[in-house]
Amino acid sequence: MSATTTLTARALLLDMDSTIVNSEAVVERCWRRWAAEQGLDTDEVLKVVHGRQGWATMAALLPDRPMERNLADNRRMLEQETADTDGVVPVPGAPAFMAALAGLPHALVTSADVPLSDARMGAAGLPMPAVRITAESVSASKPDPEGFLKGAAELGFAPEDCLVFEDSEAGIEAGRAAGMRVVGVGDRAAAFAPTVQVRDLTQVRIEAHPDGTIAVHLTEGAPETA
Repeated sequence: MSATTTLTARALLLDMDSTIVNSEAVVERCWRRWAAEQGLDTDEVLKVVHGRQGWATMAALLPDRPMERNLADNRRMLEQETADTDGVVPVPGAPAFMAALAGLPHALVTSADVPLSDARMGAAGLPMPAVRITAESVSASKPDPEGFLKGAAELGFAPEDCLVFEDSEAGIEAGRAAGMRVVGVGDRAAAFAPTVQVRDLTQVRIEAHPDGTIAVHLTEGAPETA
C-alpha cells in the first residue's frame, strides 16, 4: 500500500549525488581506491563517505592525520571524480522533477565543487539550477547547515520556507540543523529520520500555486499492484 503526503514550501534545496544524480559507481570506485591506499576496510569507508566533502570524510576516518594531507588527497580525488563519468545517470524521475521546477525557486546545494557538479549534472543530462552552492561557497562541510542556509539566503527565503531533498545522514542532519524539513530520497535516507522518505523521484509530484507556494506531493511506500 502507498500513502501520499503533501508538503508546502516556497523554495526547494537539492543535494546532487544520489538525490538527483546517481553517481554511486564513481564514488565507490574512487573511495575504494583511496581506502586501499590507506589500508582501510573499504566497506567501512563506504558507509561514511556520502554527503560530506572528501576532506571531512578523511578527517573522520583518520582523525590523527594532518589536515594538509586530507586537503591534498581531496584535490586529487575531485580531479579523478570529475574525469570519471562512467555510469553517471539521473536518479529515476529526476528529469521530470527538474523540468517541473523550471521557473520555480530552487537551488543545488552540494558538497561537490563547481567542475565536479558541472560534470555530473552534464553526464546525467539535468539542467543546472541558476543558484548553486558548492564546496567553494562554504567554509564548513555538511552536516554543518551553512550550505543550506546560504542557498535559502540566495533565493531570498527564510529557512522554514525551504524544503530540502537529501539522501545521506550528513545532508539530512544539515537540513534539520538549518531549520528545514527534509525529503529523504532513496533507501539509505530512511535510517536518518527525514520528514518524509521516498524511494526515488518518481514518487514526487510538483504543483505550483498562484500565491507562489509549491506543493510537493510525495507518495510513500511501495506502489500498489493490481
